Amino acid sequence: MAITFDPKIPIYIQLASLMTGKIISGHWAAGDKVDSVRDLAVFYQVNPNTVQRALSEMEREGLVYSERTSGRFITSDEKRLQIARETRAQSEISRFVNDMQDLGYDPDACIELLKKYVEEGAKRV
Repeated sequence: MAITFDPKIPIYIQLASLMTGKIISGHWAAGDKVDSVRDLAVFYQVNPNTVQRALSEMEREGLVYSERTSGRFITSDEKRLQIARETRAQSEISRFVNDMQDLGYDPDACIELLKKYVEEGAKRV
């Protein structure tokens, strides 16, 4: 999988964010075994040390845990997963609002645009 990484942000942080997204979206299920460092490095086309550092960061955040002889696993701690979802949502909302303010929209206009977008999306489905 060819990913274009932002040269301004360390790759391990971007990789941890990508993998965290897979966890909080449910693409990688709670309790599942994480692929090996080597397999992830091949998949993401990065150095294994970069994957190791990303997984260590995720372990520090409580999203994955290690079992000495079995590898790493996705946490089953629903509270931890919910916190990660909310943290990501807050980050995305902040980015969106900042981008919209840069375009000249005030917070109320942002809310109206979001409502309109969601309502129109519901009509399309």
